[in-house]
Amino acid sequence: MSIPTTRLGRTGLTVSRLALGTMTFGLQTEEAVAHQILTKAASAGVNFLDTADVYPLGGDLNTVGRTEEIVGRWLKGQRQSYVLATKAVGRMGPNPWNQGASRKHLLDAIDASLRRLQTDYVDLYQLHSDDPATPLDEALEALDAIVKSGKARYVGVSNFLAYRVATTLGRSDLKGWGRIVSLQPRYSLLFREIERELLPLALDEGLGVIPYNPLAGGLLTGKHRPGSAPTPGTRFTLGTTAERYQDRYWNERAFATVQSLQRLAAEAGVSLTTLSVAWTLANPAITAPLLGASRPEQLDDTLAAATYRLDPALKQKLDELTVDYRRGDAAR
Repeated sequence: MSIPTTRLGRTGLTVSRLALGTMTFGLQTEEAVAHQILTKAASAGVNFLDTADVYPLGGDLNTVGRTEEIVGRWLKGQRQSYVLATKAVGRMGPNPWNQGASRKHLLDAIDASLRRLQTDYVDLYQLHSDDPATPLDEALEALDAIVKSGKARYVGVSNFLAYRVATTLGRSDLKGWGRIVSLQPRYSLLFREIERELLPLALDEGLGVIPYNPLAGGLLTGKHRPGSAPTPGTRFTLGTTAERYQDRYWNERAFATVQSLQRLAAEAGVSLTTLSVAWTLANPAITAPLLGASRPEQLDDTLAAATYRLDPALKQKLDELTVDYRRGDAAR
């Protein structure tokens, strides 16, 4: 298998059309298995790796940073072969300044991430979320300083609303700071609200889009059953994140949609997993969906999406079946 490549937004940086998310590494997935996942993705042609300082998912202050350490040990001796992205803003320590987008925290956080990743730079440094407690100009100036210091090649944001992205671009242009080049939003057949404003903005401004949760936390694999308790060992039962994922996806409406999607996938002779990721790739705004895995074999169907040819008629059926997820809560 050879994963196609594309440019990250309007930058000159070439990345694989699928990216590997690592947030399961260190809690849901032990290090040896995590390295197997990384190796399998790399062997298929995935050269774009994404992590964050607060990972692993579902952990606490005793586990923060563990995922970056695991990725760093795997990357040792082969750093130049990969595009490496990480994120900051989440709580990393007991003090009030150990989180957020303040200049102090971001400058501390990038240095700590580089130590854990065993590298002197990352290719993409992202604000993990919007921080309303910090003036936007302070955060953007800090990101600009990080790029100018050589510790990051590009910067981006995750979980930002469209109006905040537009404000971010405007302030950077006004102040002469380096622009963000990418967005990392949640996006799947079961969460399409970003199609209304965020994705059109990304296309207009030439921003790369690296969506997470393309399988809705695993619900779009079809392995979960309605009326049953969440499966142990999945994101729906994982530590501090279980409640969040159940709130997002564990409801009758989502299960009913998944059953309808499974029928379409069966008629097309393709797994629902492959079909779901291929659908995200079919949107012209999308650069590289983030694939998550807790075991190497889980990558088989997601990697296949990179070369799967989604029939336009089937895509239209998927769009129509999930149109309510584009409208947001008002449609419920």
